[in-house]
Amino acid sequence: MRAIWKGHIQFSLVTIPVRIYNAIDTGQTISFNLLSKEGHNPVSYEKKDKVTGQPLKAEDIVKGYQYEPNQYVIIEQSDLDKVKLKSEKIIEIEGFVDAAEVHPTLFETPYFVGPDGDLAAKTYGLLKQVLKDISKVGVGKVVLRDRETPVLITPHEGGILMYRLRYPNEVRSIIEVPQLIEVKTDKEQLKLAKTLVDSMSTTFNKIEMKDHYFDSLKTIIDAKIAGKEVVMIAEDEPKVVDIMTALKASIEAKKKPMEKAIGATAKEENASDKKQMRKAS
Repeated sequence: MRAIWKGHIQFSLVTIPVRIYNAIDTGQTISFNLLSKEGHNPVSYEKKDKVTGQPLKAEDIVKGYQYEPNQYVIIEQSDLDKVKLKSEKIIEIEGFVDAAEVHPTLFETPYFVGPDGDLAAKTYGLLKQVLKDISKVGVGKVVLRDRETPVLITPHEGGILMYRLRYPNEVRSIIEVPQLIEVKTDKEQLKLAKTLVDSMSTTFNKIEMKDHYFDSLKTIIDAKIAGKEVVMIAEDEPKVVDIMTALKASIEAKKKPMEKAIGATAKEENASDKKQMRKAS
């Protein structure tokens, strides 16, 4: 695994040399190339002036900030170089908080954090254990890909995980969502819904987390490479039914496998009892 960043975690006077690694396996994503319809030749990504239509080279392009419609201020690389931040090589932890205080909408990309060298490994291990024991997460800032971003560090299995966070002002308010109205809940519906949820309660590791779309698409690609005909079964659209009907039907469907299992167990117990009675006689 190749590191994408090298620097330090720092809180107060404690400094730990670390390396950052991508936690996401991009190999699990299927990407496509654009080809011409006739000839199947690769299509190049050509940068053009939107006004004149003239193709542009990299040296002919500059960065501009639009401060009014069609009005730009040009930003040179020398301007960007003036923005030197301490967090370019330091993950500066500003405080330790309860994980529940960080809203799920703020979480973005996960990264693995590893120690940089044998000496760093001991201090790294100490930080990991402290965070685990006190059930806290560290929140700070770092510069990744030319942008200062808030981050969160938390213990994860045998190491430390870092999440890049969004700034709170980047997240829209849920009250902007249409049709969020206060609805008086029917007691009978609520009771049935709770019964159904209780019957479906499980643990996260028992739920299949698998990208079936990836597998199906890979099957199609492999079949096309092999020159085979691709046959896929179309799934029916789910029907929308009355909530009470759906809840009752769902609960009944959950009961049947349980009743069947209980009945089978009872039969096995009766057969076992009869067998013992025969032996006794």
